[in-house]
Amino acid sequence: RSSWLLLAPLLTPPVPVIAAPPCSLCPEGAHRFQWIRNLVPEFGISSSHVKVLSSPAEFYELLKVQIKTAKQRVVMASLYLGTGLLEQELVDCLEETLEKSLQAKGSSNLRVSILLDYTRGSRGRKNSRTMLIPLLQRFPEQVRVSLFHTPNLRGLLRLLIPERFNETIGLQHIKVYLFDDNVILSGANLSDLYFTNRQDRYVLLQDSPEIADFFTELVDAIGDVSLQLQQDDTVQMMEGMVHPYQGDKMAYCEIANRRVMEVINSARTRQELLHAKTFHSSQQGSSLLSQQGSQASGGLKPEPDTWIYPLIQMKPFGIQIDEMVTETLLTEAERDARIYLTTGYFNLTQAYMDLILGTRAEYRILLASPEVNGFFGAKGVAGAIPAAYVYIEHQFYSEVCYLHQQERVQLQEYSRAGWTFHAKGLWLYLAGSDLPCLTLIGSPNFGYRSVHRDLEAQVAIVTENKALQQQLHQEQEQLYHRSGVVSSSTFEQPNRYVKLWVKLVTPLIKNFF
Repeated sequence: RSSWLLLAPLLTPPVPVIAAPPCSLCPEGAHRFQWIRNLVPEFGISSSHVKVLSSPAEFYELLKVQIKTAKQRVVMASLYLGTGLLEQELVDCLEETLEKSLQAKGSSNLRVSILLDYTRGSRGRKNSRTMLIPLLQRFPEQVRVSLFHTPNLRGLLRLLIPERFNETIGLQHIKVYLFDDNVILSGANLSDLYFTNRQDRYVLLQDSPEIADFFTELVDAIGDVSLQLQQDDTVQMMEGMVHPYQGDKMAYCEIANRRVMEVINSARTRQELLHAKTFHSSQQGSSLLSQQGSQASGGLKPEPDTWIYPLIQMKPFGIQIDEMVTETLLTEAERDARIYLTTGYFNLTQAYMDLILGTRAEYRILLASPEVNGFFGAKGVAGAIPAAYVYIEHQFYSEVCYLHQQERVQLQEYSRAGWTFHAKGLWLYLAGSDLPCLTLIGSPNFGYRSVHRDLEAQVAIVTENKALQQQLHQEQEQLYHRSGVVSSSTFEQPNRYVKLWVKLVTPLIKNFF
C-alpha cells in the first residue's frame, strides 16, 4: 500500500512558488503592521476581549460551556471529529442545546454548522460522519454538516490511493470554533487527544460580532463548495454546484476562489467603512469634548488597542494571503528583533527556510522531539515519520552550522512525558522589547502542506496593550520552558538514528506530511 504514497509526487503536478508582495513594515508608530489591512479586513477590538488558554482540558471545558450557552449560532470547522467518549459528550451538548432551543420557542433560531474534511472524517466504519448523523436526523432544519473534498484527489489517483494515504493529497485543515459572538482560534482538532494530553495553542475572542460574522461567512463559503452529509450517510453537492472530483477542476476552483474572496473583500470593505465612520465620530467627539467637558465622551467606545487580521491560505483555490503575510513578516523583521516560531511538524518550506537563514532577526524555533511527535509509535509506514522529521531537522541544523548562524537561529525540542506536541504559530518581539506585540495563531504548520495542499486559516493578533502582551509572553514561555536546546550531540543519541531507507524516501514524500 505504501508504494502508492511514493507514486503520489509523480501523479500530482508541481506548484510554482510565488514570492511575497512588495509591502514592508511601517517603521513609525506603535501599530506598525497596518499594511496587512491592504490584504484582509482589520478588526479593532479591546484587549480585554482576548483570553489566551494554556491547556487541552481548559480548551475542552470552554467548548462545552460555549455550546451550552449558545443562542443563535454554533460554527465549528475542524479536520475531523473523533469517536470517543469525550467527543460524544460534545455531540450530546449540541443535542441538548438544540433541544432546549426548540422547546423554548417552538421553532429554534439556533443554527449549527460543522465543516470537516471528507477523507479524514470518513476514515473507518465509525467516524465523524456516523457521530453526527443522529444530529442531522433529529434536527434537519438546524444542522448542517459539510465535508470538504480536495479537488486534487480525483480520477485514477482517487481510485488507486488507499484510505489514510488519500489524506496526503489535501485536507480541510482550518480549526475555528464559534459560538454566537465568541470565537476560539486554535490548531487543535475535535478529538480526545486534543482535550487531554496533546499540547496546542488556543485563543478566545469574546464579544466580537464582526470577527464572528467573518468566520461564519468563511465557513459557509467553504461549506457551499463541499459535500453535504445526508441523514442516510450519503453525500451530495448543493444544487448547481460543480462537483470537487467529478466536475471540471478549473471551474470548481474558480467558483471556490470567488466565494472565499467575496467573504474576504466584503468584510474588508465593511471594516474600512466602519473605520471611516468611527474616525469621523471620534473627531466630532473630541470637538464636543473640548467644548462641553468630559461628559460628552460618555457614549464613545474606547479606542481599540488590539487588531485582528484573518490570514487565509487555500493554494488549491489560488489564495495565498497567509503565505504573503508570513513571508513579509520574516523578511522585514529587523536586526535584534526576536521571532519565536513553533510547529508540531518541523518541515518548513524552502522559502521560509531561506528567509530564516538569510535575514537579521533572532529565531527560536520550537519543534517536537521524536517522543512527542503525533506519529510516534504509529503502525506501518507512518511509524517512520518521526524519524523523517529528525532527518529534516538534522539537515536544517547542519545548514545553520554551515552558515555559522547557531547564535542567531536556535532549535529547541519540546519534551513532556506522556504528551504529544501540536502547537504552531509565532510570537514577534520588536528590538529592545521584552514582550511580543504580534502573534500568529491558527492551523498552519509553516510546511509545504500548509502552503500548497490544505485549506488553512490563522489570525495575526497585534496589540499595544501590556497586559495582553504579557499573556502572550507567558504562553510562549510555558511552551518553551519544556524544551531543550538542540546541539550536534542531540543527533548522536540512539533515538535519533535514521535508517537509510527513511533518508532515501524522505525527499520524495516530505511534501505530503
